[in-house]
Amino acid sequence: MKRILVVDDSSMIRALFRQCLSSPKDYRVRDARNGQEALDAIAADGEPDIIFLDVNMPVMDGLEFLATSAGAGLVERVPVVIVSTEGRDEDVQRGLDAGARAYLRKPFNPAALIPLVEKLTGGSEKPPQT
Repeated sequence: MKRILVVDDSSMIRALFRQCLSSPKDYRVRDARNGQEALDAIAADGEPDIIFLDVNMPVMDGLEFLATSAGAGLVERVPVVIVSTEGRDEDVQRGLDAGARAYLRKPFNPAALIPLVEKLTGGSEKPPQT
């Protein structure tokens, strides 16, 4: 069972991830409303297999979370996918430079989530061709 952490201040986005990832696969989806809650969840439950991370959040934003996590070596061990409305090329590059392995622009295609999880966590499914 893959463990997924979704970090987004939007309850609607968190619910969408939970719906898309809980049903077809046996994934355990946990969520957090900001980077600090994500760090607390990781401290309490251990490292997930993958993290989906928003950029614009209160308390601790996604880039702050990546900086803190990179210092602790987390981003080397756990793939992080940024999911954000910030979609300019420089925003994408900033996220990748901060340690994210992939970047999804909102709105995204929910059907792409499972293949992306499988690809980044070494699963058996092939990623979608885009």
